Amino acid sequence: MRKIYHVEAHWDAEAKVWTSQSDVPGLVIETATLAEFEALMHGLVPEMLADNAAEAGAVSVEWKAFGAFDLAAA
Repeated sequence: MRKIYHVEAHWDAEAKVWTSQSDVPGLVIETATLAEFEALMHGLVPEMLADNAAEAGAVSVEWKAFGAFDLAAA
């Protein structure tokens, strides 16, 4: 059974950036938008796994985004 890697995008409301938490060795992402985060993740995860985890070929990656905001009810 092959390993499933996990990546989480967390919104930092104070800094106004998405930051990563992950079990992918060496992966650090910080972006202004979730779209940028996803694009970087797709590019960096294979590179980090090849360089730091001796992974080659297809791997499974599950990712989630977590954010919160305040609203004023009408």
